[in-house]
Amino acid sequence: MVVVIRMKRTGRTNRPCYKISVSDSRFKRDGRTVDDLGLYDPISLKKDNQVKFDVERAKSWILRGAQPSDTVRSIFKRAGIYGEPGVSTVKEPRDRSGRKKTTKTKERRAARNERVAAAKVARPKVARKAKPDAKKAKK
Repeated sequence: MVVVIRMKRTGRTNRPCYKISVSDSRFKRDGRTVDDLGLYDPISLKKDNQVKFDVERAKSWILRGAQPSDTVRSIFKRAGIYGEPGVSTVKEPRDRSGRKKTTKTKERRAARNERVAAAKVARPKVARKAKPDAKKAKK
């Protein structure tokens, strides 16, 4: 039996609320649970009310081998179950120095845009004829 920690959807239409629960992987998403750990309310205006769960029980289930889903794992990381609370692994910024150089494609596009702009300026403007009203034509 593989035990998973997943989110059970509750709430109403267009107003989701999730229960963080422990269940057997064979059970349905909103089916039977072994244990309820807490709540996750993504629409709550107060950040304090968005996530509420028992950290000690969550740690004990993870130590027993329960596999959290990706979303639950990210919530647990923010709460500090996998280390320091609120610490995220910050990646070093990538080297993007080569992005600003002019390439052949950029040169071709710039030349084409210049040709199109010049052709629009050189084109004489033709006055359009006014269409006769359909009501007057029938009478």
